[in-house]
Amino acid sequence: MLLVAAAAVLARPWEQVHLGGEPPRSATAYVLRAVDGDTIEVRLDGEREDVRYIGVDTPETVKPGTPVQCFGPRAHRFNARLVTHRRVRLVFGVERRDVYDRLLGYVYLDHRFVNAELARRGLARTLTIPPNDRFARRFKRLENAAARAGRGLWGSC
Repeated sequence: MLLVAAAAVLARPWEQVHLGGEPPRSATAYVLRAVDGDTIEVRLDGEREDVRYIGVDTPETVKPGTPVQCFGPRAHRFNARLVTHRRVRLVFGVERRDVYDRLLGYVYLDHRFVNAELARRGLARTLTIPPNDRFARRFKRLENAAARAGRGLWGSC
């Protein structure tokens, strides 16, 4: 049993090589900057791409025509300190891009699940848009716990 588990980890099925056909489900990218609390700009396969975190929505800081929202700058700073100039693993959603042509992804820094960390710390509300709803219940539980504890935006806004 232990050998099977070790083989699965070493094979890394979540990091599929793109051989044509279906695009890879995950990739490693270098974070150039945090655009705001829930969007990053990365270098992926030699190209610059914006990646929108799936399942969470932080208060706005840079949306044209929208004022800076309560706790938005704090969420942006946290995201920037956490991931800027770091390598992250992106796991793409069922729907790979949004209407703004941003990649949609679950973002992992080492063993930290960034999307979940934002909800846990009260820096984001949940935003569930099927079919990208794999962790919706988990994010909602984290959001509810943050709200009950008055963490982050729940204690300030």
